[in-house]
Amino acid sequence: MKMQTSEQHLGKKGEEIAMVFLRKKGYSLLHSNYRIGRAEIDIIAESTNATVFIEVKTRSSLEYGYPESFVSKKQERMLIDAAEEYTFKNAPAKAIRFDIIAIIVNKNGTEIEHFEDAFWPYG
Repeated sequence: MKMQTSEQHLGKKGEEIAMVFLRKKGYSLLHSNYRIGRAEIDIIAESTNATVFIEVKTRSSLEYGYPESFVSKKQERMLIDAAEEYTFKNAPAKAIRFDIIAIIVNKNGTEIEHFEDAFWPYG
């Protein structure tokens, strides 16, 4: 059994916080940690008008920057490719959207920010 690093533990905690947050906003959760090839989509959910592919970034401080700034162009490309494959296999009838949920968790509490339409395919 592999031990989780503190960063992995924080990441998992952030994903759990994000799922609770999304449920409260009325999203239906379809998958978490969905793997397609080398890509992993943190959360796949449905809103009233879209299938939403969500990247969750969690940090314990802003020392190195805002969590949402850690989604690289390469990671966006991998998420877009994975989402295309997912939609091809599952044929959702709704539009698709790419969101980022940025979370800060520390001794002062939890801050969460939801960036809808954070990036676009081929943008």
